[in-house]
Order: sequence, then structure tokens, then C-alpha cells
Amino acid sequence: MSGPKTGLTQEAKEAIRIGDKVRDWREATRWGFLLAAFMRIVAILWLFQGLLRWSDVLMPAHSIFDLTTPDKAASTVFFSVTNLVAAVGLWLATPWGGVLWLVVVAAESMMTFVMPDFFAAPRFTLGVDVVLVITYFVLTWYAARERDAF
Repeated sequence: MSGPKTGLTQEAKEAIRIGDKVRDWREATRWGFLLAAFMRIVAILWLFQGLLRWSDVLMPAHSIFDLTTPDKAASTVFFSVTNLVAAVGLWLATPWGGVLWLVVVAAESMMTFVMPDFFAAPRFTLGVDVVLVITYFVLTWYAARERDAF
């Protein structure tokens, strides 16, 4: 008489490995954790940027739509909305958050050349954006390598 039936097929039994050495989860998710932490830090920065843009729209001494050119007013509204939405996506560490953030950074970078007076310090803004994007891609690459190895 054979032992009790477990209901598992031979393939399922082979997938369960008792006694195999498993990598430590803290080591296995180190780059993923760093990527998520980086995305949350950038989310805080972009949330702050978005709120500053909304303060330009909602709380100026004089209406932004009366004092500036239409393209500058439209750009302010664009960045007011997209910065906050990108910040939410980054905070949640979602792929769409990273993509939207990259679109916003590309728009900011373009704005430093098209309207250099839009940002208070356009070269600084461009430099910070480049450093953040490079850091994001490096962390994403290492996190993907680590995930594939695990």
C-alpha cells in the first residue's frame, strides 16, 4: 500500500524544493528597494514642484493669464497638472509613473531651450534632470538584472 495521496502531480512536487538554499530576500531585492526609494524621493520633489506651479496659478498677486504670454501660462498649467500626476505615479512605483515622469522631464528639458526664462535657473534644472534620469535608468537596469537572476 502506498502512502497518503497528496493530490500533487510529479511536476508540482519537483517545483517544491525542500532543503535548497534560497537567497536572502534582503539581498535579492536590494536594487529594487533602492529604485523604489529613489522613485519616492523624486516623487516628493515633483510634488513640491507641482504645488509651486499651482501656487503660481491659484495664488498670484495678479492673474498669470493677464500678465504673461499665452504659451507661458499654458506651460505653467501643463506642469502644474503633470508634475502632480507624475509624483503620484512615482510614489506608487508604477511603470506609468516612471514613463510620465520621463515625459515631464523631457518637456522640462525642452522648455529650458525654448523658453529659458520659464525656470528660475534653467541650467541647474537641466543638470538636475539629467542626473536624475541617468540615476533612474541605472537603478532600473540593476533592479531588472537582479529580478532576472532571482
